[in-house]
Amino acid sequence: MIDVQPFTIDGNLYQGISVSLPKTTLLVITGKNGYIMCGALDVNLLNDKLADRNVLAGKAVGVRTLDDLLHAPLAEVTIGAEKLGIHAGTIGLDALKKMA
Repeated sequence: MIDVQPFTIDGNLYQGISVSLPKTTLLVITGKNGYIMCGALDVNLLNDKLADRNVLAGKAVGVRTLDDLLHAPLAEVTIGAEKLGIHAGTIGLDALKKMA
């Protein structure tokens, strides 16, 4: 099952996406310029193989809901996100605000 949940943070529109998979749930919150995601995000792939795209993204681990993802500290972020001042430990909500 796929659940899409639109919401607004500081006047900016975001889409929360939850995909129920066998034994896990894939979680993503995406905005116009970047996104945060559950532990399934491969930050190294984005930084190495897709470096030319300058993807703005961060990964949180151990999250089970979109609300968890918003309030969890990010474990890893892309180089593009680092350039915006988003670092490991930044709370998901704060990272999205910086990506807006």
